[in-house]
Parts: sequence; structure tokens; C-alpha cells
Amino acid sequence: MPSLLYCLMVSDQPESIDDFEALLAESARVAAEFDAADSDDYAESIQPDLVERNALRRVKGFSTQLQDISEAEYRELQLEKVVLVGVWTEGNSTMAENSLAELKALAETAGSEVMEGLIQRRDKPDPATYIGSGKVVELRQVVVATGADTVICDGELSPSQLRQLEEKVKVKVIDRTALILDIFAQHAKSKEGKAQVELAQISYLLPRLRGWGESLSRQVGGRAAGGAGIGGRGPGETKIETDRRRIRDKMAKLRREIAEMKVARDTKRQERRRNNIPAVAIAGYTNAGKSSLLNKLTNAGVLVENALFATLDPTVRKSQTEDGRIYTLSDTVGFVRHLPHQLIDAFKSTLEEVSGADLIVHVVDGSHSDPFEQIRAVREVITEIGGAEIPEIIAINKVDIADPDMVMQILRAEPNSYAFSVRTGFGIEGLLHAIEISLPRPKIEINTVIPYDRGDLVSAIHERGEILREEYLPEGTSLHARVDGGLAKEIEEIVR
Repeated sequence: MPSLLYCLMVSDQPESIDDFEALLAESARVAAEFDAADSDDYAESIQPDLVERNALRRVKGFSTQLQDISEAEYRELQLEKVVLVGVWTEGNSTMAENSLAELKALAETAGSEVMEGLIQRRDKPDPATYIGSGKVVELRQVVVATGADTVICDGELSPSQLRQLEEKVKVKVIDRTALILDIFAQHAKSKEGKAQVELAQISYLLPRLRGWGESLSRQVGGRAAGGAGIGGRGPGETKIETDRRRIRDKMAKLRREIAEMKVARDTKRQERRRNNIPAVAIAGYTNAGKSSLLNKLTNAGVLVENALFATLDPTVRKSQTEDGRIYTLSDTVGFVRHLPHQLIDAFKSTLEEVSGADLIVHVVDGSHSDPFEQIRAVREVITEIGGAEIPEIIAINKVDIADPDMVMQILRAEPNSYAFSVRTGFGIEGLLHAIEISLPRPKIEINTVIPYDRGDLVSAIHERGEILREEYLPEGTSLHARVDGGLAKEIEEIVR
């Protein structure tokens, strides 16, 4: 078994299906012996953030939607009891059901209780109410029967669709984008993360500004500006125009704050590039196991939770190869189908950890019913942020509970793919080996002897270069290595 396991770790594909299934069976056996209750207790004991987050439950009247941005009435998200509705326009029925199942997981992550789910087959969403008139009547009946307070649509609705559907079903209606923004608002912890989420929220809310009846259409010149004073008294400006102007001012202020906070992240990134330290970004679909993998490889102590978008703030940790080369591993925000453009724009500085990486470790949930759709969705976002040309490793996680046939399909379809399980440790060494051999190699080859009083240079070569041969001679350390241009010039000046 050990020799076969090593063969699997260092090769792209298993030698046979039987061998691979045998290893999966062994991994599943180890997982079965693993006590889940003890695991949960241990996770909470070392993750105080997880205890804090689990203590947060949505209660009546609780809202994470923005308030006090303007005088307009923002109807708060309640999300206590929700009904889901999706429109199936393409693909097969399984894809439509998977999409609604993902919407259910999103709603539950937001703290909601899902009462019912409806799917309608249409060539395209209804331009007036998203679903057809007959389905609207059925939806209203379901809302009344279940006592739901909110309807969540599996798509991004236009302002008119939201308004008309609300008028017909008589409860709050939100779309997939608003739901994801609500989750981000709950999970954001850092100052930068909160600012990014707020910018995304108000970018989404601006075209959907609503208020009490026709109150937003009245003109508010002079004292009628609601006490806004100088700067708030427009020449016959309507109330909604005043509110929109205030929101745009708020957006400009948030962009300035994010740009200022971005400077520190850019400085650290530039310092790593100056020292030619390779950067590896762990990317993938939300809840695929990215944070768990970072913790496994670096003991980073990042919050791990079985929920969507548990990680919003990127974490960068230092690691090193077996021969001593230093590189960084960064955990990033998870991707999802139809990730809102407002989030991509707002989180641009955070997503640069992916677009500026030398290697992307694309973590895939092997136990998901349609992992290929998740791979496609992640690659779509990576392309959108400018990372399409970056080398990629497909890391198939959760193989201890995955269907072996599905894992084999991915391994065959993706040439640079590796199966592993963070939970049991199966395949971790093979994945780590794949990461190390995929790192960019320094271009300049040197063959020199460095005096013993310049141990700092030897250390720099170990950290920033690649050692091919090292030998200790009476006059100094003999090294055959590959290094970057800056280090090569420094060595040349010393040993000249």
C-alpha cells in the first residue's frame, strides 16, 4: 500500500481504477473512525471566531441591510421564513435543481428557514414579474400557506420586476444578488472587508431606491430639503435625486477609503515580488475547503466553517519547499455561480491576490453533484479578474466522501489534477509535491563559492533560489543553484 500511495501522490492519474477505489475505501475507513463530535468540539476550542459566528442567529427584526444612507425608506431584509423560486431557461432538470439547492444553502447561511422551493421552465424570465402570471398565483398561495415573510428569486431581478412581484405576492421579494450581499454583510470582520461590502451594497441599491408612495417625487428646494442645509437645497431637486446624490457621495468616500487601505496590501505584495518570492493563491468555489487546506499546509488558524462564504478577508502565510525555497500561500474569498459584479468591483483589491499569483491551486469539492459546473464558474471569475493565463492545479477535495467515478472523471478531464482529503490527510503530500514542482524557477544558473563570512548570501539563495548542489569546502560554501537577477548581481560583486 505505501508504494502505491506514493505513486498516486506524485502522478497525475492513478494507474488503475481498482487501485484508486481501494485507496478511496481506505480513506473512507479512516474517516469513519474519526469522531465527528470530537472534531466539532476541537474546532470550536481552537476557533473562537467560529463560536462567535455560531452564536449569531437571525431573529425577528434583525437586518444586515444598509440603513441611514439617505432619508429613503429601505425595507429591511427579514429572511426568517423564505420561499425560493427559480426559472429554468437552459440545461437539464438536474442543473436547475442543483441551482435551487445552492440557493437553499445560501438562504440557510444567511440564517433563514426555507419553507418551499418552486422551479418554472421558461425560454427566458418574464420581463414583468420574472415568473409567469400563473406561477405568480401559485407562489402567492405557497406564501400564504407557509407563512413566509420573504421570496428569494434565483437570479438578479430588475427594479421593476422586484416591485411588480412584491405587489402581487404581498411579501418582501429579494434576488440572489441581495442574498449574497446579506451574507457578506454578516461575515465581514476587517475594516477593509466591511468597506468593500458596504460599497457593493449601495452600488446594488442605488438603482433600486424606493420610498413611501410618491414621496420621493416631490421637489425639495429650500427648507423642504429635510434640514439638509447648504448642499442639500437643489434648484427644484426631487427627494429621490437628493438621496441618490448622497449615496453617490458615500460611494466616492468608500472608494477613497478602500484605495487607501489597498496601499498596505500592495506594498507587501511588491516587497514579495522584489524578493522574487513565488505566490500561490488557493481559489475555488465557496465551501470547497480552501481555508481547511491552508490550515493543513501552514497551520494558519483561519476560520473554518461548513457554510458558504465563511472567508471574506484574504490570509497570506509563508511556507517553504523541501529544499528550503520560500513561497506564500493565500486563502481567498470563495466564488459562486453568477457572483455579483458589485462584489467583484468592490473586492478588486482582495481578488488581486489571485490575479497576481504565480500559481493557482483551484480547490474543487469532489463530493458535489456537479463539480464540473463549479470548475466552469470559478474559471469564469478568474478570467474576469485577469488570471486566465496563470498556471493552475486542480485539487479535488473531500474524496473520502465523494463518488469514485466522479473523481475519476475529473482526473481524466483535467490533466494537472490531484485527489486529496483535508479531513483524513489522504493525498496531501502528493498535492504539496505538485505545488512545489509547479512554482516558477529562477532563471539565472550560478556555480560559485561563497566565503563563510557571507552566510547571509547562502541563506538568501536558499530562500529565494533553487539549490541544485551544495558542498562545503575549506574556502567557503560551493553552490550550484538557480537565482533571480538581483541576487545573481549581488553574488557576482562579492565573489568577483
